[in-house]
Amino acid sequence: MSDTRPVYLRLREQIAAAIIDGRYKEGAMLPSVRAFAAQEGANPLTVAKAYQQFQNDGLIRVQRGVGMFVREGAAAQLLESERKNFLKQEWPEIQNRMERLGLSPAQLLNHA
Repeated sequence: MSDTRPVYLRLREQIAAAIIDGRYKEGAMLPSVRAFAAQEGANPLTVAKAYQQFQNDGLIRVQRGVGMFVREGAAAQLLESERKNFLKQEWPEIQNRMERLGLSPAQLLNHA
């Protein structure tokens, strides 16, 4: 299954996961746009678009001439948002696939 979402959304998801996981702690500086673009092999404009979404959502703050920092409460806010998105977008698709394959939640739990 290939991911057809725009690259900036995939990068945003990757950064969100890093904030939730604590790799980018609250108050910590994010990698620069150029550094993150080089690390991920992405276009800097694409990374800037992902970062802009975090800024628009109030999850990062920009200190001009210094860098971008993760705001306090960003991890909790992202976790809640990601949970809601999973339940609204991804879970129904998973449920449909499970039904199609004749799998019950108990079978999945026993398999893990």
